[in-house]
Amino acid sequence: MNERDLAEIYTAFSPRLFRYAYRFLGDAAESEEAVAETFHRFLAALRRNQGPQQHLSGYLYRILHNIITDRFRRQPPPDLPLTDDLPGDGDLAQVQAVHSEQARARALLQHLTPEQRFVVSCKFLEGLSNDEIAAALGKNVGTVKALQHRGLEALRRALTREGWSSEGAQT
Repeated sequence: MNERDLAEIYTAFSPRLFRYAYRFLGDAAESEEAVAETFHRFLAALRRNQGPQQHLSGYLYRILHNIITDRFRRQPPPDLPLTDDLPGDGDLAQVQAVHSEQARARALLQHLTPEQRFVVSCKFLEGLSNDEIAAALGKNVGTVKALQHRGLEALRRALTREGWSSEGAQT
């Protein structure tokens, strides 16, 4: 792989990886550092003639996920929104409502196993395919589907316990 190929990979993936890191770390500098470390590990793997045979995105997300997990072991994660967008019209009540719902969603996600949380986050927040997630986890697609199903079912049960119906309205 030449420098141009590496530059194209960095350009294509670094913004997505940064958003993923920022969603969990909540600090731009720390997120940039995590992305830089991800590419450092990727280059080190290439130098050892290792690395992904396919599904590069899943491979990079897995490296980043491991870096974030290591940081969480040292320090618990901050309270952050799940999405990048917030209402911008200055409506404080709307902003507070969004933050409240996002905090609730984060709390629910914390009840999942780490693998379920990784699958649900990559699938529904990052848009990765089952094949990419399977490659990242080193598991087959059937296992990814099972993790996704169990994770979503656990979220549904948790919401039901809180009084939410399947239509999303609180009872």
